[in-house]
Amino acid sequence: MRAMVVDRYGKVPMRLEEMSTPEIGEYEVLAEIHAASINPVDFKIRDGKVKMLVKYKMPLILGNDFSGVVIKVGKKVTRFKIGDEIYARPRKSKIGTFAEYIAIHEDDIALKPKNLSFEEAASIPLVGLTSYQALVDILQLQQGQNILIHAGSGGVGTFAIQLAKSMGATVTTTASDAGANLVKSLGADKIINYKTEKFEEILKNYDAVFDTLGGEILEKSFEVIKSGGKIVSVSGLPNARFGKEYGSGFFKTLLFSIASKALTKLEKMYNVQYTFLFMKPSGEQLRIIANYMETGKIKPIIDKVFPFEDAQKAMEYAESGRAKGKIILKIR
Repeated sequence: MRAMVVDRYGKVPMRLEEMSTPEIGEYEVLAEIHAASINPVDFKIRDGKVKMLVKYKMPLILGNDFSGVVIKVGKKVTRFKIGDEIYARPRKSKIGTFAEYIAIHEDDIALKPKNLSFEEAASIPLVGLTSYQALVDILQLQQGQNILIHAGSGGVGTFAIQLAKSMGATVTTTASDAGANLVKSLGADKIINYKTEKFEEILKNYDAVFDTLGGEILEKSFEVIKSGGKIVSVSGLPNARFGKEYGSGFFKTLLFSIASKALTKLEKMYNVQYTFLFMKPSGEQLRIIANYMETGKIKPIIDKVFPFEDAQKAMEYAESGRAKGKIILKIR
């Protein structure tokens, strides 16, 4: 099969390579990939920024979500059959959606939303699961609550705004002039122009913040949260709570705790619960998300679709930060 691979960690270009079609386990299916999407985690994996959590063998096929068709099933697979149209986010140890085929556990799969094309469906799994786990599992967002979602016109932001609105929340987001019309069309109630306004000077007493940027933006977000509120970040530093759940042993947990010492201090200062989210694959949650898509409560937002052969150009465009919504690779 054809696949886009990197040969080492670092800011290296992908290259098109002929690889062996993967073998499947008894609980796995072999999926023919029709489309995949590009996500910031792809850059982090390529650059070696998640080596402490997952170590990959080289050459490595990048890619963290896709849509496609089941062409083979393992002996103990019970929920899927050959010909099923599916979408999924494979588990961390089994990434590799920038390819023509992938072996994936049936627990990570859901049937593709019926009303979406393969390209549209491929835009959903990673951002959908990230948003769902942030807003539902961690923040436990309630009707009438106020939430700040950073970078509303990005891939995660465009989904999170729609999900938060469907949950009955009042949504504020940060965006530039170029993204303002998009986030407004998705239901954002208040838009902060991050180029000309300082959100921490304007907003107060928010119930929740969903941070996708990290760094100084995350630290300033503590200033807008009410006592007892919650912040979840996919770009900040892991904390001790994350280490206990995902780490392997005392020293890794301690390392997370030391790394996020400043955030722990802010947690105590503002009486706010901070959680770092490293999203988990879930076919069950993708089935819930599919219902949101099929009922029209959430729609996919796609910036550009690139042919598979132009995957490197698509990665470069994604890294430029200019995209509004998702960037898709059309594989077949």
